[in-house]
Amino acid sequence: MTRHVKRIGALAACALLLVSCSSKPPKSLVTPLPTVNKPTPQANEPMRGIWLATVSRLDWPPVASVNGRSADQRIAMQKQALIAKLDNLKQLGINTVFFQVKPDSTALWSSKILPWSDMLTGNIGEYPGYDPLQFMLDEAHRRGMKVHAWFNPYRVSTNTKPSTIAALNRTAYQTPSSVYVQHPEWVRISGDRFVLDPGIPEVRDWITKVVTEVVANYPVDGVQFDDYFYAESPGSALNDAQSWRQYGQGFASKADWRRHNTQQLIVQVSRAIKQTKPNVEFGVSPAGVWRNRSFDPAGSDTRGAAAYDESYADTRQWVQQGLLDYIAPQIYWPFSRDAARYDVLTRWWADVVKPTHTRLYIGIAFYKVGEPSRKEPDWTVQGGVPELKKQLDLNDSLPNVNGTILFREDYLNQPQTQQAVNYLRGRWGS
Repeated sequence: MTRHVKRIGALAACALLLVSCSSKPPKSLVTPLPTVNKPTPQANEPMRGIWLATVSRLDWPPVASVNGRSADQRIAMQKQALIAKLDNLKQLGINTVFFQVKPDSTALWSSKILPWSDMLTGNIGEYPGYDPLQFMLDEAHRRGMKVHAWFNPYRVSTNTKPSTIAALNRTAYQTPSSVYVQHPEWVRISGDRFVLDPGIPEVRDWITKVVTEVVANYPVDGVQFDDYFYAESPGSALNDAQSWRQYGQGFASKADWRRHNTQQLIVQVSRAIKQTKPNVEFGVSPAGVWRNRSFDPAGSDTRGAAAYDESYADTRQWVQQGLLDYIAPQIYWPFSRDAARYDVLTRWWADVVKPTHTRLYIGIAFYKVGEPSRKEPDWTVQGGVPELKKQLDLNDSLPNVNGTILFREDYLNQPQTQQAVNYLRGRWGS
């Protein structure tokens, strides 16, 4: 989710296989599809959401809270910062916060599976003195706002530095210890970070257990996965040759097998959530492009990096099969970006969800507002307000778009976005 530029490159030949273009969704693999109309987050109110990232302390907690503070000072600073953010979001008209509770292989809740996140204290496994997820839920619900627990499913760490390895290894003396220590046979390097191998069935079972722990023990309104499934980068591809040899029999290509692995994770987690608490929503926020039309006639008229071919995530199929309550594609381009036009992709997704009961929320690139860009100059015209207005107007005009989510919270506080923030306050605020 935090990667802002998605590479546009040649797609693997094995990804050229076409999929069904049928618009009729198959029977749900999880629960019967509801017979009611698509509900909205609150009574007849569209989704007005925001992502609040904790990885690398991007949005919260404050970096200053961890540096040289007493425990009491740190806790007070973190709580005060979160309260201030929620007050600001409420004033802005935000009704749902997507709170990153699992930024890597650590937790921002009291877990028996994962160690406490070092984002809170500076040390993996150190008890922060309070439960951040419970605090967020209490404060958000008090303000009439919903909270979706946002998980990065496979990431173990954000880098492979010796200091990171040492910190992970130190958890061997803690309970619980890091998955890096407990199951080194699951860990690979991909995208210059430690990740879990999605091809190992026990890995998917473990992730399902982690999600279920939160759903069972906290009054979250929803669960969301971001777009990091197979998250490779040039020069740092995932070496899953061993699991491919062990589990890949019967698949025409490695790409098909990888998509199967991602599909199995979504099926398992969707089923586990509904069996634990049926009213908790499950959604995914994938890359905005499912497939390009040049590779598949069912794809969008775009030339962007495609989730199907690069992350091995058949996001369109998940919608058609009723596996998700909502999908929130990251459509992070302006109307003028010819390779991936905002309006082209938004209308494409609206058509995909139309015959289904999956709600559609559009993720928009608030982080680009006010930022100079040679390829996307629209973000700086009049402080980005005209582009933002066009995007929100389109979302509001399409009956199958159920709302908007902004990426991400800290950009509301930046000087270059203030014209757009004022515009949002006038449009969404009470």
